[in-house]
Amino acid sequence: MSVRFQRRVAELLCAALQFLLPPKQRDWGLAIRAELAEIAEDSQALWFALESFRGLAPRAIGLLLLQPFLSLLGVVVRVSRTRGGLGPEAVGVLCAVGAVCLGLVYMTLAGAPARYLGGNVGALVIGLVLWALVRRASAPVGRGAGALILGLSGLLLATSLLGFRVEGASRWVGFGGVFLQPSLILLPLMLVGYSRTRTPLATLGMVVAALAMALQPDRAMAAMMTLALATVAATRVDRSTLSAFAASLLAFVVTLLRPDALPATPFVDQILFSSFAVHALAGLAVVAGLGLLLVPVMMRRVCGEDGRTACFTFGATWLAGILAAALGNHPTPLVGYGGSAILGYLLSLALLPRPVRRQGAGSTSAAPDKPLPSRDLQTKLTLA
Repeated sequence: MSVRFQRRVAELLCAALQFLLPPKQRDWGLAIRAELAEIAEDSQALWFALESFRGLAPRAIGLLLLQPFLSLLGVVVRVSRTRGGLGPEAVGVLCAVGAVCLGLVYMTLAGAPARYLGGNVGALVIGLVLWALVRRASAPVGRGAGALILGLSGLLLATSLLGFRVEGASRWVGFGGVFLQPSLILLPLMLVGYSRTRTPLATLGMVVAALAMALQPDRAMAAMMTLALATVAATRVDRSTLSAFAASLLAFVVTLLRPDALPATPFVDQILFSSFAVHALAGLAVVAGLGLLLVPVMMRRVCGEDGRTACFTFGATWLAGILAAALGNHPTPLVGYGGSAILGYLLSLALLPRPVRRQGAGSTSAAPDKPLPSRDLQTKLTLA
């Protein structure tokens, strides 16, 4: 490499670094270029430029990747506060897309097979279609909500008894060579639905689901049930809610007592902390993606009182999923490989309430999800 060429490469690296840095940090780029000019020996100048680029470029690229999502979310929050136009379900869809994209960044940097990336993209597309269908179908379901929760709990129990078994755990079903975890798909949907439909049939469905989690056994899903139902019970104390919470707590204790010998699966489990060992940008993508999953809870103010309970339940559900992934060998939602969490997240979004229109915002009538004061509340609230 000629001396002149080394100097030119060093200058290009510094110019590229200055371009990548956020506006508030571009003075760092100017300082590096000034220091480069003081280095007389071209090889040393090139080495200095390479070290500077290696140290600062990952962070600068990470901030560039996050900026569109942060800007978009900021706009959405402002619009929802002033117009009541967008609700937590719409914001949640944006967050889901952002989290999956950040997960692709992590998997690319970590060297995951291309089919893993394609699998997550395919799950996102299918999930968006299901979200739209469930959102549209949720209103007509009405009185059948409790029966539907009970039916879904039967599927979870069937998985416990007949599902694909690994190391004593039975949590999966196979379709054409693809294995899915029904509890990760259906349980978040059921929990958000139960926060709005606490009928006797729905409560029985929660009890059956708790039994299924104890039989599988699945500590992560049992913990998700316990935390979500504790949130529901905190907002409304009655016999049905306390019964469902007690069943979930008992199931969680049973899963803690039973052995869980499943090893960590690459690109699925234990990636929250290990991603930083891959690359700083990969770790940043995983953390940012997981943070996005909880953003819809911030939109609770645009909904009625019942809607806030659903939003808090949604947040508790996915917070439990994130904590379980951090503490044990359990799937890392959306940013890790696996379509079940992507489908489950989008389906649970479909049951979040739509914003209540404010007075003077074009209409004085409340949105369909406004809480009903009558005793028919439990049967008229919707569930997919």
